[in-house]
Amino acid sequence: MQQLNQDQLLSGYNFELPVEAIAQRPLEPRHRARMLKVEGGGQGCSHLQVWDLAQQLRKGDLLVVNNTRVLRARLKARRATGGLVELLVLEPAALGGGQWICLAKPAKKLKAGDWLELEAPDQPPQRLQVLGCNEASGGRILQFPSECIDAAALEPLLVRYGSMPLPPYIHQQDASDDERYQTRFASRPGAVAAPTAGLHLSDELLDAIRAGGVEIASITLHVGLGTFRPLEIENLSGLQLHSEWVEVTADLVAAVAACRARGGRLIAVGTTSVRSLEAVAQLNGGLLKSHCGPVDLVIQPGYKFKVVEGLLTNFHLPKSSLLLLVSALIGRERLMALYLEAIEKKYRFFSYGDAMWIPPEAVLNSAKSEAC
Repeated sequence: MQQLNQDQLLSGYNFELPVEAIAQRPLEPRHRARMLKVEGGGQGCSHLQVWDLAQQLRKGDLLVVNNTRVLRARLKARRATGGLVELLVLEPAALGGGQWICLAKPAKKLKAGDWLELEAPDQPPQRLQVLGCNEASGGRILQFPSECIDAAALEPLLVRYGSMPLPPYIHQQDASDDERYQTRFASRPGAVAAPTAGLHLSDELLDAIRAGGVEIASITLHVGLGTFRPLEIENLSGLQLHSEWVEVTADLVAAVAACRARGGRLIAVGTTSVRSLEAVAQLNGGLLKSHCGPVDLVIQPGYKFKVVEGLLTNFHLPKSSLLLLVSALIGRERLMALYLEAIEKKYRFFSYGDAMWIPPEAVLNSAKSEAC
């Protein structure tokens, strides 16, 4: 049997994180967060602020952001017996027609045919029916109003009845999260979690980046819970991940081609932007083309990047697919060492935490595409 190295074992992506390192509230302004810069040539790191990203980018670079918008997908409902149920709306069910897959607590008490009533201050009750189970997610299929066929059509109902689905490690929530847990370029409704690296980019920083001659373009990946969920299989050599819905437009394809032609660098904001660009390129023999639909690419050490050259990202959960992706850029051992330094230097972790900047010169030569 072939001996697996630590890059292929889930235990190689584990680390101990003090609970006080998990950011509970975001910093203001957005660009005030700290930014750990990974230096080129394996030369350690330096400690900056996100605001410094404008000086780190070069004239002619292309910054690609994820323009998904987080739905107010957490709902409270009452069963006919009076018991309270918490729902998290995930995605449309296969049959459409206003049917949606929702996680539920407690799920075991929800049977096909049951009726629920959504509750919210100053709103009349909204009836929903349980249609059945969804085995893939462990959730329930619920019938919403028939016109709620997609996220854009469902969003007005969620605005009235729902709340922002902050991750469970954030223990305090207030009205400011409705704005603060969205990026400044969020325009396409459909996510149940934020593309968190983009939360750092303030209007002022985006203006400064553009003023430096950097172009900004958008992709759409509707972030699902699976993006952040810890992995459970120790042997990662045959790892498969959930699929996520992605749109790469003709305008983005043209922007990438123009960036290449002028000698600029393509910098992704967030792992969701990386996964979108690389997955669509992989579908097309390494070339980025227009695409609208699901992707399920696994990026881990040994992967050769087709499109992305640099990355702004957050500090991620142990044993997550996001750690594998970042390790593919700079190496697992180096990433784990940098995480230990970040903990020692009291960086703030996860969704509302600080950032890591991986410029192209810090990326492993073995991970770079010849086109980059």
